[in-house]
Amino acid sequence: MNTLTRQYSTVANQARTAAEKTADLWGQRARTLADRLPELPQIDLVPAVERYFDLVQRTVDVNRRLAVRWAEATSALPGAVRERAESVGEVARGKAATAEQSAHEHAERASHELAREARKIEREQGRKAHAMARERYEGLTKAELSELLAKRGLPKSGNVDELIERLVEADIS
Repeated sequence: MNTLTRQYSTVANQARTAAEKTADLWGQRARTLADRLPELPQIDLVPAVERYFDLVQRTVDVNRRLAVRWAEATSALPGAVRERAESVGEVARGKAATAEQSAHEHAERASHELAREARKIEREQGRKAHAMARERYEGLTKAELSELLAKRGLPKSGNVDELIERLVEADIS
């Protein structure tokens, strides 16, 4: 294995490991949030991810078949013509490398887009959870809120909104 291939493999492994750790963390956070708020709607991004990688795999398969055909055709040609075909093969390999790089960049963009969408959903779910947590304290008097805070050993100073927020934060933590 040459140096460039080793470097590419190392970077690809690091990227894969980072992506797996990120996906695991998102999964843990989503499960935690879903456990706390079971009435939130479920969103399944898996089919979109599967379709995207199916497309990438088909593209790689087409490029592989094309490269094999070129190699077979090159093997059958006599000397001078073979040299010319090999130079064309180099161009084809360059194009294949460009296509692979393009697919990789597209995959990264798609991954970032999915991550952005997941963060957006997570923020929205957080806002809904926060609003739902506030509902149980809305309508209580300042004295009632202060009593609840005192039972939890939390500061009782501030206006009604501050007291509610303090109770909500204690509930979420």
